[in-house]
Amino acid sequence: MNLSLRSLREGICARGFKTVFLSVLTCASVSLLNAQQPDASGNRAHPGGTKADQDVQKRLQALEEEVRDLKSLVKQLQASEVPAAAQATETAASHQSDPPKSQVMDLSSEDRSTLQFMRDTTINFGIDTYYAYNFNQPVGRVNLLRAFDVLSNEFSLNQASVVLDHPPDVMDGRRWGGRLDLQFGQATDTLQGNPLNEPRPDIYRNIFQAYGSYVLPLDHGINVDFGKWSSSLGIEGNYTKDQMNYSRSYWFDALPFYHMGLRADIPVSDRFSVNYWVVNGINQVEATNGFKDQLFGFIAKPKKSISWTTNYYLGQEHPDRTPATNCGPIPVQPGLCFTAIRPAPNGRTHIFDSYATWQATSKLTFALEGDYVIERLWRNAAPGESSAPSHVGGGAGYIQYQLSPKFALATRAEYLSDRGGLFSGITQALKENTVTFDYRVFQGFLMRYEWRRDYSNKPSFLTDVQGVLSNHQTTATLGVVWWWGRKEGAW
Repeated sequence: MNLSLRSLREGICARGFKTVFLSVLTCASVSLLNAQQPDASGNRAHPGGTKADQDVQKRLQALEEEVRDLKSLVKQLQASEVPAAAQATETAASHQSDPPKSQVMDLSSEDRSTLQFMRDTTINFGIDTYYAYNFNQPVGRVNLLRAFDVLSNEFSLNQASVVLDHPPDVMDGRRWGGRLDLQFGQATDTLQGNPLNEPRPDIYRNIFQAYGSYVLPLDHGINVDFGKWSSSLGIEGNYTKDQMNYSRSYWFDALPFYHMGLRADIPVSDRFSVNYWVVNGINQVEATNGFKDQLFGFIAKPKKSISWTTNYYLGQEHPDRTPATNCGPIPVQPGLCFTAIRPAPNGRTHIFDSYATWQATSKLTFALEGDYVIERLWRNAAPGESSAPSHVGGGAGYIQYQLSPKFALATRAEYLSDRGGLFSGITQALKENTVTFDYRVFQGFLMRYEWRRDYSNKPSFLTDVQGVLSNHQTTATLGVVWWWGRKEGAW
C-alpha cells in the first residue's frame, strides 16, 4: 500500500480526515489479518520468522510513517482554516447587526422629548349612533325623560368624541398630566346644560372635560385635578361602551353631569380612598352665584370583586344675577352684562349618593345605586320666601351576564319618586325596566339591542295625539358604537 502525501492531502480535502484515517486503519487491519492467517499446514505465521513476516513488518512501519505525516498535515490545515472561519462569522454578524445607512436616524434631544411625550399620550376617538322606535308614535318623534336617546324613528348621531389623555406617571418621574374630551352630537346638548344654570353654555358646549392633574408627594400620593370634569355622582357615565345599557337611567339625568373646580383623591390604603371637591356648582363652568359647592366622599374596596362609593354633596344652585342688555359704554364680552338679584335665594341643595358593584364571577356582575336629593329655594321661611323642600329619592339595580366574549345580556330596573317636580316638573313616581343584548363584533365595534318600558302614576309621555299624554312609553333601540385608540379600560 503506497500512498503519497499529496494523495493523502487530496483525500482529506475530498472526504475529510476521519474518512481517510479509517481507510488507513482498515487497510492495516486487513494486512495484519492476512499475515496471521494459517498457512497450508494449518499453522499461524510468527513475526520475524519467514520472509513474509519481514514484509509485513516493513509495511507496518511504512503505514506508521504515513499516519504521522497525515496527523501533521491535519494540524496544519486546522490551524489555517479556524481563523478564516472566525473572520467569516464575524463579518456576517457585523453585516446583520449594522442597519443600512438609510435607516439610521440621528435624533436630537428635542425629538426624543417629543417621542417620549407622545408615548405616554393616548389619542382616542368614539362614534355613538342609534336608531330608536317609540311604540307611542309620539308627536315630533320625541322620547320624553331620556337623557341621550331623545329621538324616535330617526337615524341619530348621539355622540362623536375625541379624548386626549396624558395621565401622571409617578414611577416614570412625571407627577403632572392632563386630559381633554371634545364632544359633538345630540348628547352635547344634554350634557352641557342651558342658560338656566350656565350663563354662557355655548362657549363650552363641545368641551366635555378639560383638566390638569398633579400628584402631590405626600403619603400615598394625593391626586389633584383642576378644570372641568365629568361628575362621578351616580354609577352611570357618559361613554356608552362602558355602560351596561344603551339608554341612560333617570338618575343619570337627574344627577349632575359635570363640575368646574378642584378635586382631590386621597388614598388612605390600597382599599380605601377619600374624595374632596370644591366647585362652582352643578353643571356650571361659570358660576351663577358666589357660593362654592363641596363634596365629601369615599371609595371602599373590601375585596377585589367589590367596589363601594358613597358621596355627600352640598351646594347652592340659585342665581344671584340675571342677564341684562344695557351695561353702559364700557365694553364687555357678550353675555357678561348682568343685573343683581336682591335679595337672592339662598336655599341649599343636598345630594346623598351611594352605589356598589359586585363582580360575583368572571361572567356575572351586580350593581346597585341609591340616591336622595333635596333642594330648598330659601334656607329659612319668611313672608314671600318659602323653605318648602322639593326632593327626589329612589335607586336602580343592574345585572349583567357575559354569555361569551362576544355576547352579553344586561337588565336594569329603577324607581324615582319626584316630590315637587324637581326632576320631571310634576310630582310623580317613575319606573322603568330595560333589557339589553350586546354583540361585540370586534374589539372597538359594538352593536347593542335594547327594549325599554317607562311608566308613571301620572300621564307624562307623549302620544300620537297632540296634547294627549300617556302613563307609559315603550321603545326598541339599536345602538351602534365604534371606538379606537390606545387608551385601555373605561374612558
